[in-house]
Amino acid sequence: MKNSSSKKYNIDMTNGPIGAKMLKFAFPLMCSSILQLLFNAADTVVVGQFAGENSLAAVGSNGSLINVMTNLFIGLSVGTNVLIAKAVGAGDREHTRKIVHTSIVISLFGGLVLMIAGLLFARNILVLMDSPPEVIDLASLYLKIYFLGLPAMMVYNFGSAILRAIGDTRRPLYFLSFAGVINVLFNLLFVIAFKMDVAGVALATVISQIISAVLIMLCLFHEKSDISVSLREMKIDMDSLARILRIGIPAGLQGTLFSFSNVIIQSSINSFGATVVAGNSAAQNLEGFVYVSMNAFHQATLSFTSQNMGAGKTERIGKILRSGLILVFITGLVLGGLVAIFGSQLLHIYSPKKMVISKGAERLVVVCGTYYLCGIMDVMVGSIRGLGYSIMPMIVSLIGACGLRIIWLKTFFKMAMFHKPFYIYATYPVSWAITILAHVVCYFVIKKKMKI
Repeated sequence: MKNSSSKKYNIDMTNGPIGAKMLKFAFPLMCSSILQLLFNAADTVVVGQFAGENSLAAVGSNGSLINVMTNLFIGLSVGTNVLIAKAVGAGDREHTRKIVHTSIVISLFGGLVLMIAGLLFARNILVLMDSPPEVIDLASLYLKIYFLGLPAMMVYNFGSAILRAIGDTRRPLYFLSFAGVINVLFNLLFVIAFKMDVAGVALATVISQIISAVLIMLCLFHEKSDISVSLREMKIDMDSLARILRIGIPAGLQGTLFSFSNVIIQSSINSFGATVVAGNSAAQNLEGFVYVSMNAFHQATLSFTSQNMGAGKTERIGKILRSGLILVFITGLVLGGLVAIFGSQLLHIYSPKKMVISKGAERLVVVCGTYYLCGIMDVMVGSIRGLGYSIMPMIVSLIGACGLRIIWLKTFFKMAMFHKPFYIYATYPVSWAITILAHVVCYFVIKKKMKI
């Protein structure tokens, strides 16, 4: 079966220039990720401007927890991305179809399980995170409604991973563009017209997530290539499941571990009160736009490495990594620097209060000013995963980044001289730099072992 339907969206990752094709792959993905972030950013902006500081803090206090779930979903879908890319590169149609259908089934099932667990334990989780008493009721309501959209979010992420594996990052962009407009319109309708506060922004996000999931599934159902979805083939292939989980679980755990350390950081920030929480939340939203822009090159490095490994073109692996590192460094340095410099002006979008803006700007200078380190770290991970190693980067991230942050917060941060938000934010660049060094060592050890 020829890939006629998707041919105009595909990118040939195994031949020709690498840097230009990585840019072509990454740019639509960057735009898609920014739109996905806008779902939560729109919530934050609307409640900050029209519902008040406590509502802003309520939505923001869920940010780290939502990132845990998002990173888990994206991590699990890495297994789908890597395996389909390798199968496509090797021209193995049978394995491609088995992996596609297995991925869709586990995304639906996994999303439903997490939705039920979230609805049951949302408030308990927020209590464990030390959410401020004045916002916990609103935060719990927002989170429970948000959990209703988890199955749709998971289906969308797995569907996107399937399309990315063949180099198609454009159609997910189109779907999210439409869903993003719907999200903003419903945000304004529910909060301003219906006075639904945090419940309104959460409901708008869920509706937009469902729309994006439906659109990507319709795309896969009507696809005329090896990645098309058929109801008759919708079942779990145990071998494909094992292979997906072998890569996806460590990748998901790695993202979750990073996010878990951020949850602990969020708990420490919560101890400074609602104003600091609100400023931190707004700053995190701005940082997110820089992060996903850099992360597009992590995804590009992952997909390009996987396809070239499947095609047996190992001589291109080093070139792919170098191109990814150069592109992500430039992106992180420019975008992160701009956000750090103009942070106070940008924070006005989220809140008109001077103290909230001041607290948010403090975080932006430390984190965004050094954000290119995070991008370099992620590209290294993308290359290692594309080579077929997923457990190693997870262990490195656990020790080099998460462990260091947690140890700092549980020891030195408790001392009076270090008990300030600045010393929380400083743990980010330090942990990124240490983890980069460890990943570089791992990369060269793997290349020597694989003799490439």
